[in-house]
Amino acid sequence: MKVNLHPKEGLLINAFMLVFIIHSIQVGVGMAGLPRIVYLEAKHDAWISVFLAGLLTSVVLVFMIQMLKQYDSADLYGIHVDVFGKWAGHFLNVIYMIYMTSTFFIILMNYVEIVQVWIFPTLPSWELSLVLILLVIYAVFGGIRVVVGVAFFSVVGTIWLAFVLFVPFKFGDFTHLFPIMNVNTKQLLRGSYSTAFSMLGFELIMFVYPFVKEKRKAMVFAQIGNFITTIMLTLATLVSIVFFASNSLEKTIWPVLSMFKIVRLPNLERFEFIAVSFWMLIILPNMCFYLWAASKGFSRILGKKQKSGIWIIAIVTFAGTFFIQSRYQMNMVTDVIAKAGFFLAFCYPVVLASIVFIKKWYKRRVRKHAETS
Repeated sequence: MKVNLHPKEGLLINAFMLVFIIHSIQVGVGMAGLPRIVYLEAKHDAWISVFLAGLLTSVVLVFMIQMLKQYDSADLYGIHVDVFGKWAGHFLNVIYMIYMTSTFFIILMNYVEIVQVWIFPTLPSWELSLVLILLVIYAVFGGIRVVVGVAFFSVVGTIWLAFVLFVPFKFGDFTHLFPIMNVNTKQLLRGSYSTAFSMLGFELIMFVYPFVKEKRKAMVFAQIGNFITTIMLTLATLVSIVFFASNSLEKTIWPVLSMFKIVRLPNLERFEFIAVSFWMLIILPNMCFYLWAASKGFSRILGKKQKSGIWIIAIVTFAGTFFIQSRYQMNMVTDVIAKAGFFLAFCYPVVLASIVFIKKWYKRRVRKHAETS
């Protein structure tokens, strides 16, 4: 397997699109329930924990992109083989493929659950899952540029939902925020850790990077995308804290969606139905990019066509929908994937980047020594 990828000119994307890619992947189903999850750990300082998680993500992005810059045009699959060799590298690649497939499944099932609770209580999981999976397959079959287009239209088509949050903000009680910094450091960090699942997705830059035209601009635009996500998640958490009483927020599973209940438009009483429907546009880039990156492993590792990988992952995912029958099972699987995601997206890339820096530094030193001797 080649370490560096050299995509055709027609497959390359402008670095500016990383703003939409990073932001669209990070904002997904996790945002709907994020305020409650973080509040359980950090109480009324939960918004600070979310902001700190965004800063941590920014730091990890620096390590990722600096690592990628050590190569001509490599993705994570190629870097693993270069650093650890063929067999160990492929083993790590398979782990990432399983992780991305699992995340694809979790995003799908969490959204299906939201639709069942809010709109269609009697809708079988497999019916909506099948429709969403076929829609994602159709997009991913179009290639990376189509998937990036989905991310762009997702952000443009749903950004207005962020402004709707100012409606419940007007009815909030700002005394819920005080006293600020009243929790200890451990609680703040636990809140940031709870935010990790909602921040996941930025790690896919390690697979998209070879397709970026102006690689020197990748850092700036990736950081802008993450900054927008951080502000949006912090705002959603802040509004939830001032809007809900503490006991209510702890018991509300999807506080962001619940706040939409107070929005009233002419001839439209249940605005949350509109919000849940538009939420599908929010999760589509998530699913498309995870399926694309996971299926890319089939062509990179096994030398098979990527389209074969798309079908295999889609079929396995669809089969998995029949095994999740309760909220308890969904929570258990989500927690496992979230913990794995924290390690594979936040911790491991920093370790891998350090290894790459040391290896490249050592090679340069050996080469310089050979030239002078």
